[in-house]
Amino acid sequence: MIRALLFDVQGTATDFHSTVCDEATRVSAGRHPGAGWPELVRRWRAGYFAALRAPRGGGWVSVHSVYRRALDAALDDCGITGLSGADRDELTLAWRRLRPWPDVVPGLTRLKGAYTLATLSNADVSAVVDISKRAGLPWDAIFAAEMAGVFKPDAAAYRMAATYLGLRPAEIMMVASHKYDLRAAGGLGFATAFVARPLEFGAGGEADVAYSDEFDVNASDFLDLAAQLGC
Repeated sequence: MIRALLFDVQGTATDFHSTVCDEATRVSAGRHPGAGWPELVRRWRAGYFAALRAPRGGGWVSVHSVYRRALDAALDDCGITGLSGADRDELTLAWRRLRPWPDVVPGLTRLKGAYTLATLSNADVSAVVDISKRAGLPWDAIFAAEMAGVFKPDAAAYRMAATYLGLRPAEIMMVASHKYDLRAAGGLGFATAFVARPLEFGAGGEADVAYSDEFDVNASDFLDLAAQLGC
């Protein structure tokens, strides 16, 4: 019996692409009219994922610092120059201001009546708090990879969340739009729910939205998830 749902945040619960594109337009203040912000954001996100996968030494590194370094590389790749250090710092904060997808708050509100709702994000704890407060996301608890000292899909991150919830993996469903996340959780005995986010990387992006029988639930959004779970 499923008693709790764990949610990925960036991409699954929030629309990082349009939020960060809008923030880039604001921060640049018209000084880069030819800049391709959608492509920059896609490269920036890809750089972040690559950094999380890279071997690390010396202990935990904040995700904020990972995003800040990845931004410099993405700007260089896109040929965008002239953003000051202060502008780059401000733009990096966009990842703490992500807007939720339209279905998220009503979907979570329906699910909350039947399940404990918590995050399991690779973002820093402080970032998840900021995002959740700004967006009004009704979590019962916030867990992040920072608390385990490893990034998803490391097994320790999922086990940490289960330990704090006081539940067995079989009593928890991992909800994400990223299949690597679900496969890692499923391999540990968690139930899994795939939520398709076709615009995760923008209109020109290539999000994987194909449903698969390997997951316990496949849903078009959080409202569909709530309906399939009887809420």
